[in-house]
Amino acid sequence: MIQGIIFDYGGTIDTNSIHWSEVLWEGYQAIHIPVSKEEFRVSYVFAERTLAKHPYIQPNHNFLDLLKIKCDIETDDLVNRKIWLCDNEERKEKSNAVAKYCYDYVLDVLKISRPVIQQLSEKYPLVLVSNFYGNIETILSDFKLEYFKDIIESAVVKVRKPDPQIFQLGIDAMRKVMNKTPEELPSTDILVVGDSYSKDIIPAASLGCKTVWIKGVGWEEEKHDESHATHIIYNISELLNMDFSDL
Repeated sequence: MIQGIIFDYGGTIDTNSIHWSEVLWEGYQAIHIPVSKEEFRVSYVFAERTLAKHPYIQPNHNFLDLLKIKCDIETDDLVNRKIWLCDNEERKEKSNAVAKYCYDYVLDVLKISRPVIQQLSEKYPLVLVSNFYGNIETILSDFKLEYFKDIIESAVVKVRKPDPQIFQLGIDAMRKVMNKTPEELPSTDILVVGDSYSKDIIPAASLGCKTVWIKGVGWEEEKHDESHATHIIYNISELLNMDFSDL
């Protein structure tokens, strides 16, 4: 019997299982930034690694702030590599436009995902486990997603997915908020919901948790045996139609 649910955030709640590289690339196309997808992906990886090394994103930054910082790093890299020939004024204007496009994209997705989170929080205690930059609480407040009893954020706990230890911290947090021992709340009674098979489903399953994989558009076409996923869905809204007692 499922007693509590652990959610991933990025790619699960905010994009409904569309990898963020794909959302940003859609923004680049919409704003007509003249670069190839392959060159964009190089700058996307560069920005992710830069943000992992340097604390440019602060706890008070909301998601639009985060996107502007991320897009600035990406577009600056494209200009520095001479992939995109433009002056700084044009780069900044279009970078901010991409950030706003992606922010609006998330607002549309939240019309689907927020009611799901709200309704599940009325039946189960929810814990969030996310690879994030230290500002997830600001983002949850900004997006009116304050339904989680506890939050395990990689930048805070210094453990990142796919290390199973970050999910163990989520399991421990769930037991604490429910005031239950491991015997009263075994990992098999906790459901983990995520969009990444390698970063969410496999490590959570290795700890004994039940898992729901929201299968969508990933960073690349991954081939899995899918055996680690207890259940597979294709839209977060499908969670409301599931009978968790069957998992």
